[in-house]
Amino acid sequence: MSEKVLFITGCSTGFGRQIAEKAIKAGYKVAVTARNVEQVQDLVAGNESKAIALTLDVTNQTQVKAAVKQTIDTFGRIDVLVNNAGIGYFGSVEESVEEETRKMFEINFWGLMSVTNEVLPHMRHQQGGHIINFSSIGGLVSFPTLGYYHATKYAVEGVSESLAQEVAPFNINVSLIEPSSFRTDWGGRSSVKTETEIPELRDSVVGQMIQGVSTQSGQEAGDPEKAAEAILTIIESDEPPLRLLLGKDAYQAATYKLSTMSESIESWKELTLNADFEA
Repeated sequence: MSEKVLFITGCSTGFGRQIAEKAIKAGYKVAVTARNVEQVQDLVAGNESKAIALTLDVTNQTQVKAAVKQTIDTFGRIDVLVNNAGIGYFGSVEESVEEETRKMFEINFWGLMSVTNEVLPHMRHQQGGHIINFSSIGGLVSFPTLGYYHATKYAVEGVSESLAQEVAPFNINVSLIEPSSFRTDWGGRSSVKTETEIPELRDSVVGQMIQGVSTQSGQEAGDPEKAAEAILTIIESDEPPLRLLLGKDAYQAATYKLSTMSESIESWKELTLNADFEA
């Protein structure tokens, strides 16, 4: 039975809830967090010796500090941070509303970084830890109607790559989780669909994409329980991956992008190399 302490954000539904439930059953000590703590009390009930439920809006710095402190006061340490909290936003780049997309950045990127920066000093002090940042296949591959969502996830990818190099000397690992479509609430309550529609766009690929997401809701290929099991597997790995793709669609999209990117780079190689000063 693992003695690791997990701190998980966004546990009311979806991946966060599945990971918290399986981690508690597996014997981990778990800080289960949600904006509405009442929605996660059932996970803790009967497991009070190894789980605590905490109120946490990742955009509220006071709550971030309090939740991390209470976890350390209760369990003595945090070994694994799972940054799962996040929302989606559907709308073409032109249709998107700045106020709404900025809110998404506050949650998906700045909220994630707020929790990370609060936990990092403790992990450095204990000379070990694992930060698991939920990105998306949308952190590697872009699709229509999700431009600003992709931007938040590309930001998470970039900062995570840098962070992984910075904290490696302290025996701290960083992993990016990149799922394709799973049967979570991401396309429903956890996402916003812009109301500033442009008819010409809705008659094109934009409208087709949004209609496809609505039709697919509840029928996605990805199994959240299997995703949660995969997360627990890398938590116990001595050499966890920097990136973990989840789902066949994620694998196919990522490998297709890598191959087409490589072809494009090679086709323009001469122009690229000629941009330097002559040796």
